[in-house]
Amino acid sequence: MTIKIIMDTDPGIDDAAALTMALNDPEIDVKLITSVAGNVTVDKTTKNAQKIVRFFNKQVPVAAGAKQPLIKEFEDAARIHGESGMPGYDFPEDLPKPLDKTAVEALHDTIMSSDEKITLVPTGSYTNIALLFSEYPEVKDHIERIVAMGGSLGKGNMTSAAEFNVFTDPDAARIMYNSGIPITMVGLDITMKALLTPDSLSKLEHMNETGKMLHDIIIHDGDNSSNGIAMHDVNTIFYLLHPEAITTKKMWIDIITDGPAIGETVGDIRGAYHDGKTNANVCVDIDADAFNKWFLDEVSKIDL
Repeated sequence: MTIKIIMDTDPGIDDAAALTMALNDPEIDVKLITSVAGNVTVDKTTKNAQKIVRFFNKQVPVAAGAKQPLIKEFEDAARIHGESGMPGYDFPEDLPKPLDKTAVEALHDTIMSSDEKITLVPTGSYTNIALLFSEYPEVKDHIERIVAMGGSLGKGNMTSAAEFNVFTDPDAARIMYNSGIPITMVGLDITMKALLTPDSLSKLEHMNETGKMLHDIIIHDGDNSSNGIAMHDVNTIFYLLHPEAITTKKMWIDIITDGPAIGETVGDIRGAYHDGKTNANVCVDIDADAFNKWFLDEVSKIDL
């Protein structure tokens, strides 16, 4: 049984690594990739998604999505991911054309035409998801779950309170978390623990062409330390394939949409509010060694 997913993404270096894992693991069937403004502008994130699809010669459609958040002013992360979003490697330029429909239309059509429920994997801002639920609420019954990179129970990486994906479009995040669909929050609580170590990174370079490609773009990631580099978005795919390596806790997540804490994900950790109800399965701990081993194993199996 394969897991049928749609990736809604804003490549971005770690998004590119997540796409690499998803497109090449036999247990995952990527039905559609939709782009959104986030790490860089949507024209660049769309092109970057196409570059990864073309690199692996996959026949997965790409649809361009939202150019800006629902309400908040757009603020990118080019300072982390570079002006192109994926610097450091010369990708082929004969790219497939994106679909002649919007991301929201493509999401609707793909979800409604599937013979099985789809898992949504958003690894950028959630603008496309919010627009989809607002325009086509009937799709909710055809979605198995959402495994979303974003959020934090502690400090943020965009502000002291907010993680970048949620900060980018907090109003969209609120719509998604209030959708009633089962959500797993893959946030900084685990992604800052499962760093790709310097040893793992050095092994990538000489593994195969895929490893070289990933190495060459990852070393340009501005979000790094001497302990390693956070591969935030890749943790969604690791969770899908190896949930046993991640500890989760059910709780209610509220999204702050204005003020100095805009974009904060507030977890009712003690279960003191919301009458005991929960709306998210929050990842709180991870086996970092298992993550690194899996990352290298996945790349080593790719015949490119």
